[in-house]
Amino acid sequence: MQNLNDIKKDAQTRMQKSVDALKHDLQRLRTGRASTALIEPLKVNYYGTDTPVMQVANVAIADARSITITPYEKNLVGPVEKAILASDLGLTPTTVGNVIRINLPPLTEERRKELSKHVSHEGENAKVAVRNVRCDALHHVKELLKEKKITEDENTRAEDEIQKLTDKFVKDVDGVVKLKEDELMAM
Repeated sequence: MQNLNDIKKDAQTRMQKSVDALKHDLQRLRTGRASTALIEPLKVNYYGTDTPVMQVANVAIADARSITITPYEKNLVGPVEKAILASDLGLTPTTVGNVIRINLPPLTEERRKELSKHVSHEGENAKVAVRNVRCDALHHVKELLKEKKITEDENTRAEDEIQKLTDKFVKDVDGVVKLKEDELMAM
C-alpha cells in the first residue's frame, strides 16, 4: 500500500530518470567536438560475441576533433574498423599500425540546424515522459482519496506538490536542451 510520500518520492525518482535519459541520449549526439560517448554504442565481433568497443580497446580523445582507438589485441583492428563503418555515425576511420583514428569533420550550418531540431524533439519526448509520470502520480493520489485514506485537503496539497515537481523537471529538461543547442551552434 502506498502513502502520499511514497507516491511523491516515486514520481520524483521517475522524473529524474527521464531527465538523466535525455542527458545520456544527447551526450551521444555528434557536435563536432570529440567525445568517447560517440562510439559507446558500437559493438565489435569479439570471438563470436558482440562486445562494446570500450571493452576491447583503449578509447581516447586525441584532440578537439579526433578520437583514437587502440584495440588490446592486434587482430581486432579490422573488426573495430568494420563496426565504425557499419554504424550510422557517418565517420571514416584511418588506421596506422594498431591505432585507429577517427577525425570529426566540422559541422555544416545545415547539419547544425538538423541536430538542433533533433535535440528539441528529444526534449519534447522527455517532457512528455515527465508529464506521464505526473499523470500516473495524480492517478494514485485520486485512488487514495477514493479509498478515503486521505482527506480533500491532503489531496489538493499533494496535487500542488506533484505539479511543482513536474514544473521543476520540465524546466530541467529545457535547461539541458538549451545547453546542447548552444553547444551545437557555438561550433
